[in-house]
Amino acid sequence: MKYRSFYARAAAGLLCLSVLFSPWYGRFTVHAAEEQDILSACHAYQKRLSSVKKEADIAAYGFDIIENQVFSMTVKAFGDVSMIPALDRTYHRLVLFFTDEDGNTVYSTDQLETNNQVRGELRQLNQGISAVSFQDLDGDDKMDILLITSCEKNDSAAGKAYKVGDVLFQNEHGFYRDWRLSDKINRFGMNKSIRFIESFLVDGYSTEFLYTASTLDELKEHGFAMAEELSSWRTFEKLGSLLVVPGTYRMAEYTVFMVYLVNEQGDIVWSFQPMGDYENLYALKGVACRDIDGDGMKDLAVLARYSYEGKDGEMILENDYSIYYQKTGGFYPDTELRKQYLSKDDSTMEELVETARAYWGWRQES
Repeated sequence: MKYRSFYARAAAGLLCLSVLFSPWYGRFTVHAAEEQDILSACHAYQKRLSSVKKEADIAAYGFDIIENQVFSMTVKAFGDVSMIPALDRTYHRLVLFFTDEDGNTVYSTDQLETNNQVRGELRQLNQGISAVSFQDLDGDDKMDILLITSCEKNDSAAGKAYKVGDVLFQNEHGFYRDWRLSDKINRFGMNKSIRFIESFLVDGYSTEFLYTASTLDELKEHGFAMAEELSSWRTFEKLGSLLVVPGTYRMAEYTVFMVYLVNEQGDIVWSFQPMGDYENLYALKGVACRDIDGDGMKDLAVLARYSYEGKDGEMILENDYSIYYQKTGGFYPDTELRKQYLSKDDSTMEELVETARAYWGWRQES
């Protein structure tokens, strides 16, 4: 219990410091009274969290148990326990409580990647847990926890969510997180499924090269597959003659889709990530390079069919598009047309381009 008390106090201090000294916090003039309110809220939350001594206290102190994600496991420091995830009703923070056979809370933590989606804020975006797995990931004969949560986007339509992956390694006193691994899992889109994260942590595969490679050869060496039939040379007014290279990388059961612009020396000049928060490329319907917004410079349009997991675990297919406008400083994603035009299942690239050009005042081609 002394470890639990120590870590609870340490977590409380770190949480309050993260709120007060986050990058966002310093951008605004905050009066002393407001600072005190934030500190008071942090301390009140931590007091509620540390007051949970038994399983029966969880709901009493403002946490809703996620009943269908309660599991039994063995923890070296505490023996056989129940892992009980719960969401804080006030701030939507996820907490993992661990209780023994008598219902006593022997360990708890909210130091999770999913509680850092809104940096420097108590209030988070958690909706629930998408998947949990218990595996010995580091070969020390102790079960570690793979966790995928579902978070609501601030600016998304109702029902839309994105996933956050995390891993908790078991040690002699409970669990710890390697924030560098959690960062890579989420920054490079390896948070889609337990198998995806496992492929990264255990098998050594990674999508990181898709974002860090500097040449086309480097992409190919790591397994990137060019869509040869859709690759072509185009002259971009600000960047010169470039090879447009759409392609994919297969990892676990997912197909990751990217588009690159490559110069004559084989160097990557620009990259695009049309998938966004979609989990898998189902079918690539087309890539077009045309002046869409009427400024005399070629833009890039992508139309594809993607799949993602629904709330009940079902696979959902959706047509979507991305348009990138060429400007002096590079390419910028469209945000205006998307507010008015949604692609349909039978949408074609020709229809998309003509609709986009009409939006910018071009006369429809007959």
